[in-house]
Amino acid sequence: VLRCLGIPTRVITNFNSAHDSNVNLSIDKYIDISGKTLHLNEDSVWNFHVWNESWFTRRDLGSFYDGWQVLDATPQEKSKGIYQCGPASIRAIKEGDVDLDYDSPFVFAAVNADCVTWIRHSKKRKERIYSNTRKIGKYISTKAVGTNSRVDVTANYKYPEVKEIPFKISYSQYKSSLLDDRKILVTAV
Repeated sequence: VLRCLGIPTRVITNFNSAHDSNVNLSIDKYIDISGKTLHLNEDSVWNFHVWNESWFTRRDLGSFYDGWQVLDATPQEKSKGIYQCGPASIRAIKEGDVDLDYDSPFVFAAVNADCVTWIRHSKKRKERIYSNTRKIGKYISTKAVGTNSRVDVTANYKYPEVKEIPFKISYSQYKSSLLDDRKILVTAV
């Protein structure tokens, strides 16, 4: 419909798409102390999800947010009382501006949520035991113009993940820094 009105529009596919039902920007999994999964929320990760992008000028948000906007015709959560999603600025998603209207936090989580596993010790106490910051939002793609080729648009939605550099450090290099009640944090640049 938008193309018929002369508005540039394209289909986007997001692989490992997060469905953050409580909009806390993470996909939380809870287990009990025996390792049994507890179904305490509706968060999930879908193999893929598809939405549209359309090119808009954003007078309501300011020119910084002009450009491609996410519009999801198949929203699974209500937004402002009805099933709708967008138009969320791609620029806002990439910059992490999740305080904007039009479902920016939901779309941000779809492409960039952390997957976190918690042990629930009691109703008041939980402990984070695992976090994966790289799983969500892989190979965000659209179709190339004039061919059936895939165009990777992931960089439009998020900055590249920081690469971990494996290295070894000998005990003798840091043993003088150790104290009984202190942990050491070693980072590489």
